[in-house]
Amino acid sequence: MSENHNKSFATALLNWHSSIDRNLPWKTSNDPYKIWLSEIIMQQTRIAQGTPYYLKFVDSFPTVIDLANAEEQQVMKLWQGLGYYSRARNLHFTAKTIRDKYNGKFPTTYEDILGLKGIGKYTAAAISSFAYGKEYHAVDGNVIRLISRYFGITEAVDSTQTLKEINNLAEKLIKGSNPGDYNQAIMDFGALMCSPKSPNCLECPLNNDCKAYKLDLVRNIPYKSKKIKKKNRYLHYFYMVDSSGNIILNHRTKKDIWQSLYDFPSIENDNKDVLSDLEIQTYTLSIIGKKTLRIDPPSKIYKHILTHQTIYGQFYRVSIGRLQKEIPQFTIVQHSDVVSFALPVLLTNFLSEEKEWTLF
Repeated sequence: MSENHNKSFATALLNWHSSIDRNLPWKTSNDPYKIWLSEIIMQQTRIAQGTPYYLKFVDSFPTVIDLANAEEQQVMKLWQGLGYYSRARNLHFTAKTIRDKYNGKFPTTYEDILGLKGIGKYTAAAISSFAYGKEYHAVDGNVIRLISRYFGITEAVDSTQTLKEINNLAEKLIKGSNPGDYNQAIMDFGALMCSPKSPNCLECPLNNDCKAYKLDLVRNIPYKSKKIKKKNRYLHYFYMVDSSGNIILNHRTKKDIWQSLYDFPSIENDNKDVLSDLEIQTYTLSIIGKKTLRIDPPSKIYKHILTHQTIYGQFYRVSIGRLQKEIPQFTIVQHSDVVSFALPVLLTNFLSEEKEWTLF
């Protein structure tokens, strides 16, 4: 690949980028904190969904120190509904690292940025180029798709060898360009012009040299060899209510889905079958040491799809006598305060649709 070819590729991208109007709030800033925040929020997230979260975070935590000093539940509550909650935990952890190790100043070297928890090569390159103007190529899914189509790469892009080839090409293509402008242009181009399902090949300024377009392989590239295997999980939730309007919450602390969020006590089994009254009585007795006063018919089944799992949740309202002040491993709160906790989408969907369950 010649140097002139590199320049023509970069020039076409930058000319295209200057013609579009994509005024996203983080693009006008060279603050590494805000760039990092936007990159973490936008991972595996649509712009339309992620932008309100970005604005809420910047408003609540204007600086990295503000984020570092926040309580974990405040961060998790703000992140609620965005999914992939490890991103929020890593975000908070890294903010504290920057506060404590770097005196609240975002590190300036690629190596130091890459060493922060939750930051990989792509995010480190994006921050280095956007905030500091350093020549590091950012390779995300949009860039992988564009480069693999442009160069006609038919090998599986999820293989180590192919990814290495794409990174080598990306490193050459960025040479001699303004790295921040170039990285932003190639990522936006992949998102808007060379999109996954409906690329605008006819108006693409690169179509004269795009091998996938010339060989009619656009629909076949990029190719992935690995199929995601999904499993089903069935959670039976207990909405336990006492005579004073208290309910029991469970804090999910284990390394599993929704870590650091709150939900209701539950039983997980291998099917959707409704639990028997005996199973419910036995479980309730094991938690509060007393039998239930009333068991209402179960709710409908709520479905929540994650990357590798599909969660089916069903809710059982159980009326119980007055709760004692503390129950080991659980939290007792007023039913009206539940919404102040960071909850999985499955629970917020249930609570919003089944409001009559919260009436006493």
